[in-house]
Amino acid sequence: MPDLSITVTKAAAVQFAATPMIAFETLLQNADPQETLYTVALRCQIQIEVVRRKYGAGDQEKLRDLFGEPERWGQTLRPLLWTHASVVAPQFTGSAVVSIQVPCTFDFNVATTKYFNGLADGDIPLCLMFSGTVFYANEEGAMRIAPIAWNKETRFRLPLKIWQDMMDLYYPNTAWLNLRRDVFERLQAYKVLHGIPSWEQTIERILAEAQETVKA
Repeated sequence: MPDLSITVTKAAAVQFAATPMIAFETLLQNADPQETLYTVALRCQIQIEVVRRKYGAGDQEKLRDLFGEPERWGQTLRPLLWTHASVVAPQFTGSAVVSIQVPCTFDFNVATTKYFNGLADGDIPLCLMFSGTVFYANEEGAMRIAPIAWNKETRFRLPLKIWQDMMDLYYPNTAWLNLRRDVFERLQAYKVLHGIPSWEQTIERILAEAQETVKA
């Protein structure tokens, strides 16, 4: 029966995809190097282990929206579920390398986007937990199916720069903000009423008015 070890060896941004995406190069190694595996249907849950890195003062300030005041981080820091992904490995004997491609969002309503954007530098500590199905032949040559053991997982430190460079590639000098529809309609009405040509200028004017009110 197959017994796979699964390791992520490196990661890189996928260029020219329809949406921002990071590819994790993943090594599959079977305990029996002579056994032929017809197919491996691999599923992966990726979590960010936020307690496995240090945070500077700038990081703490930008992550307050996510974790609260730094004095409470002993209670509020918990692993963040990033995403689920899957890949199918074709027939191989011994070992194979597959690419797990993970779509990334720039929506700041999503906790993981807030987390990535709140860091200045360093690595992102990830835990990748695997499940899935292996198709193989037994000693008589009959097709067999076996599940991937539930305890198969690996850790990987994703350089933050990969995520930053990817977002700069897909969204140069921009950020996305998802608004509730009624709030957007009020913002649009303000923009039209005052004849403001762009959304940036609209928000800048509202912020300037708010600052003047505070000073008064």
